Amino acid sequence: MDTEFFKDLERFSLLVRKRVSTAYTGSRRSVRFGHGISPVGYREYRKGDDIKLVDWKVYGRTEKLYVREHEEERSLMVHILIDSSASMGYAGKFQFASKIAAGTAFMAVQGNEKFSLNLFAEGIEPGAPGRGRGFLMRYIDLLDDTVPKGKTSIKKAADQFDRLASSTSLVVMISDFLDRPEDIESAIYRLSAHDLVLIQVLAPGEVELSLSGDVRFVDMESDRRLVTRISQRLKDEYRDRMKDHAESIASTSSKVNADFFQFKADMPVFDAFNELNQRASKPRI
Repeated sequence: MDTEFFKDLERFSLLVRKRVSTAYTGSRRSVRFGHGISPVGYREYRKGDDIKLVDWKVYGRTEKLYVREHEEERSLMVHILIDSSASMGYAGKFQFASKIAAGTAFMAVQGNEKFSLNLFAEGIEPGAPGRGRGFLMRYIDLLDDTVPKGKTSIKKAADQFDRLASSTSLVVMISDFLDRPEDIESAIYRLSAHDLVLIQVLAPGEVELSLSGDVRFVDMESDRRLVTRISQRLKDEYRDRMKDHAESIASTSSKVNADFFQFKADMPVFDAFNELNQRASKPRI
């Protein structure tokens, strides 16, 4: 992977820094500083939290479960989930998605935040969390060595990740999202406890269906084959369905205050990060 574009991303550290600030402003009910790892605030109890951290005095007053957070917990974890299924091997999608993943990790390094990179297809391959440029370089090597394969199951990957994640994080999911709408919706709701960013990467031909005449299609994940004639009417219907699919993802994302982006794999990666950063710069409701 050519990492020259990292130089242009140094000004975009706001993408992660803004998210960290927003997450902590929104989650803390109060702040009280002590010494060492003394409690500095509270947040609502989440599945997987240590029950020993529950403040029962607060529960007695509010009848809600809150856990104590400590100074060492103020650093936000950045989890990057990248689709490595076979469909991502089409027309440079995985290469573009890898640059988005690596660039996001680079900005986490710029902010001295911990991050992990997790490949997923039918299930998720969890990556160990770490920080620093050396750790980033190891993940870049992993991306360079990855050959997209297998079927996509965004729902299963989200379910598995939710069981693994122990605290609220910034979660960036990168995929072509060519999965069943109901499974994508389920995955979004499953990940909605996190600060969630969804990035759809499509080949230009997938957006516009530039083919015409008699064409044979081969499904890269199932190897199913279809021979058909592409007419203008079929093109129009295809574009409408792709538009509806993207709007469905965007609508569900909006309901849980997540961000959804759609990029073509042939666009300059800097332009993609420029759009990501502009959205991150705006106040979140």
